[in-house]
Amino acid sequence: MSEKLKIKISIADRIYPLTIDPKQEQALRAASKKIDETIKQFEENYAVRDKQDVLAMCALQFASQSEQTGLNTLHESKANKDKLDELNRLIDNFI
Repeated sequence: MSEKLKIKISIADRIYPLTIDPKQEQALRAASKKIDETIKQFEENYAVRDKQDVLAMCALQFASQSEQTGLNTLHESKANKDKLDELNRLIDNFI
């Protein structure tokens, strides 16, 4: 069983202690950095009343990016399946 790692992640000027698998550390630290960069962009570009509003905007942006990535992957998979089906038909017709 893998040893757990205790780390502290900072998001929006708050510290969150976490116990994680060591292989998760790099991704969690990168995600924390990305969240803080996004917060900074929203605060610089929009009139934001408080951190909760900024965090809600960050959550919406990241969730919509995730959904769009899923939709893009679905469309690409369907397009690839259609191409493979066409190639199979061509091969069947040739044989």
